[in-house]
Amino acid sequence: MKKVVVSLLVLLGLGAYGGYYIWQDIHQVMAKAVFTGDANKTFMVKRGVGFNRLTTQLNDAKLIDNVLYFKLYAKYYKLGRTIQAGEYSIKPDTSPKQLLSLFASGDVVRHKVALIEGSNALEIRAQLLKHGDVLNLKSTKMSEAELLKAIGATEKKLEGILLAETYQVERGSTDIALLKRAYQSMKKTLATQWQKRDKKLPYKTPYEALIMASIVEKETGVADERPIIAGVFVNRMRIGMRLQTDPTVIYGMGERYKGNITRADLRRPSAYNTYVIKRLPPSPIATVGPEAIIAALNPEKTKYLYFVAKGNGSHYFSKNLREHNNAVRRYQLKRKKGYRSAPKS
Repeated sequence: MKKVVVSLLVLLGLGAYGGYYIWQDIHQVMAKAVFTGDANKTFMVKRGVGFNRLTTQLNDAKLIDNVLYFKLYAKYYKLGRTIQAGEYSIKPDTSPKQLLSLFASGDVVRHKVALIEGSNALEIRAQLLKHGDVLNLKSTKMSEAELLKAIGATEKKLEGILLAETYQVERGSTDIALLKRAYQSMKKTLATQWQKRDKKLPYKTPYEALIMASIVEKETGVADERPIIAGVFVNRMRIGMRLQTDPTVIYGMGERYKGNITRADLRRPSAYNTYVIKRLPPSPIATVGPEAIIAALNPEKTKYLYFVAKGNGSHYFSKNLREHNNAVRRYQLKRKKGYRSAPKS
């Protein structure tokens, strides 16, 4: 009987020693990097993937080299359920243990998608198409009305209601989600700036301020000029003068615009021809950034009523028609080589 007990004790001891050795070996393997090199490697943890399948994918990608140890470690520490889906950037010398921590952190790769200032709605949709490798495009076949409903917009036009910014998105996220963010960002920015406005400004609603911001956005790309140009248009509104701004005419022309505006175009009535109407157009004419909104609601106080492009991207401002006509002759009728109405991008 004593021999049996001794034998059992010996076996238990050997088992415990063997188990301890294996456990130590598991920790050593999990702490040793398999992936080495000079550049990061991208790995996608797909939504809904099972842990066994994920382990196989990691082994195939040469990010781990011991499937059994990886599974045992994750199961013991209950790490399999903490993994979050997404695209991860894995640095060289990342150990299997660090991989599990990375996947649990949800620190996924975020890609930049820019909605460009001054773009119209069609151009915005074209910009999204260029990011089809990152975005899950859902809006491609949607009508404007369907898209407005999808992003929760109450406006009747998409034009101008998306804030022009650079957004960070995860691979596989939808363009609808991005546009919804851009819409909410616009609403928040506009509401914040509206509360700070001078109550004497000639805008009845925040939407009218947004319309003005879109005109300012199209008139200049020079940051310092935005408040001045907004001030010119506010001065005109206050004295009942027509805004007389070419970008609104161009927008109203739509596909008829071929690069030039004729006198006939300036005389042709339309809801957006501010050479004819004595008010703001009915909706924004472009996507705007925060700076244009701030300028529209914080116009510079001047006596300027006119401005003309100087040919270097900036403008010359005038207080009266005589001074303006002289500036037109100087900068427009005698254009120098290399003339441009917008600043270099």
